[in-house]
Amino acid sequence: MKAVIINEFGNSDVLKYVECPKPTILAGEVLIRTSYTSVNFADIKNRTGNKAKANFPMILGLDVAGVVEEVFDESSVFKKGDQVIAFPKNGAYAEYVVAKEQLVFKIPNDVPLEKVAAVPTVSFLSYLLTHQIAPISKDDRVLIHAASGGVGTMLIQMAKKLGAKKIIGTVSDMKKAPIAYELGAHHVLTYDNFSEQVNEYTDGQGVNIIFDSIAGNITEESFNSLAPYGTLVQFGNSGGKAGNIKTSDLHGSCRNVKGFSLGTTRAFKPEMLQQVAQEMFTLLKDESFQVPIANVFALEDMQKAHELMESRQHQGKILIKI
Repeated sequence: MKAVIINEFGNSDVLKYVECPKPTILAGEVLIRTSYTSVNFADIKNRTGNKAKANFPMILGLDVAGVVEEVFDESSVFKKGDQVIAFPKNGAYAEYVVAKEQLVFKIPNDVPLEKVAAVPTVSFLSYLLTHQIAPISKDDRVLIHAASGGVGTMLIQMAKKLGAKKIIGTVSDMKKAPIAYELGAHHVLTYDNFSEQVNEYTDGQGVNIIFDSIAGNITEESFNSLAPYGTLVQFGNSGGKAGNIKTSDLHGSCRNVKGFSLGTTRAFKPEMLQQVAQEMFTLLKDESFQVPIANVFALEDMQKAHELMESRQHQGKILIKI
């Protein structure tokens, strides 16, 4: 089979399109013929890497949409020919992948494959963030960082569907603002002095919930616009630096911080994903629920896909068609 591998950590040129052995499955696993995969920011971090965890050759990628090619035995809940999305156990940038059955989800017949293919990671993540980690109510004012990206565009729509009173997005460049407004944001800002602008827009009340995937000084400044009893959800580190949180920012104001990782959840609590899968598919059936696609690349053009992700000039998901 064809796959994209890395044999060392580094820039996008370490991604190599090569011939690899087709993987085999064990009990409780399925073999999937990949139709689509996608590029997530975590792929960039995994490519640049932690040398202490090197295990080369390595296939990157978090999710796939495709067709079940093989099951281990007849007791499987899946059968050959089922259309599924999945989180593979050894990377997704390949024509065939292996996934544990508890991380494979059958796509309903009335959900377009192309639509669901773009969002396995971002849709599960966004649904869990807005419905379980920091449930949004109709009176809430919500701030979404990186609002024009894959997760951001999902979060805006879920906040809108849940009836958030005010939805505020931040972007690196106001050229990215139109997509956030189109999907339901009420106000879009750049990161320059965003907390001051948020407070001005909310008449000094601040926001009740902040979804932060950037970390660093963005996390630190976010506290300046978080209302009493508010929640900051930290679920990523795309900025590359940790943010410092003071305990004095929490107890006196009754504010709180929650952390969430979809990767950790896949590893330790996959049942959480099974519990929300049908609700997520129901959302995707809704024609008004949009899945913005920034670009579609072929598997052999993975370097270009990574370069677009790193440029931060894209709006929506970067999809790979295989």
